[in-house]
Amino acid sequence: MNLRNCVLALQLLCGSAALCHASVDKAQLGQIVGAIEQLLQQQTVGLPGRVSFSVGAIDRNLNLTVCAAPEAFMAPGARVWGNTSVGVRCMGASPWTIYVPVSVRVMAGVVVAAHPLTQGRAIVAADLTLQEADLGLLPGAVMTDAGQAIGRVVTVGVAAGQPLRQDLLRAPLVIQQGQSVTLRAQGAGFKVSAAGKALTNAVEGQIAQVRTLTGNTVNGVARPGFIVDVQ
Repeated sequence: MNLRNCVLALQLLCGSAALCHASVDKAQLGQIVGAIEQLLQQQTVGLPGRVSFSVGAIDRNLNLTVCAAPEAFMAPGARVWGNTSVGVRCMGASPWTIYVPVSVRVMAGVVVAAHPLTQGRAIVAADLTLQEADLGLLPGAVMTDAGQAIGRVVTVGVAAGQPLRQDLLRAPLVIQQGQSVTLRAQGAGFKVSAAGKALTNAVEGQIAQVRTLTGNTVNGVARPGFIVDVQ
């Protein structure tokens, strides 16, 4: 039986050519993969380091109607690297949605401890080094810029070679409990200051509580130089 007769026989079995979509053909498979790759390229723009990705297997036996323009999407808040999945949907007369596994590798320099760091230590440049790693295998809060860590304070002990994360560090205190501070207030045409004693610790921009020399308690915004701005 020649090819033309095979096609005619298949159409007779199916009832019509439009119903013969019991499997995903090569052209449709290419459309789906192309939509996924285009989405991943858009989503990974601006990520640090070298980005590569691979699209997992798609079940060729899925019963999908032919789609002129399949649309790839990711769930809101989904991480764009590591092992994840991408949705593909068709919004035509016979809509369908499938999810395809993908693997996204982001090889970048990660900030790690050059030696053990003790709790309470203020980070300096000599404490850090860069090490290439796949961000998809690490927590999302790892640092890729040493400048993000310098000057911050270690909240828990960090082992040598351990990647630094945002949650392992805090901003340095600019106001410490029991410290003498200057209360500062200013407005249109006036500026006044007074002495006080800090009742709480605070990092820059945080609210600090201060007792004045008269015994009153006021709140203000902590600033470097032992200053608290009262609004």
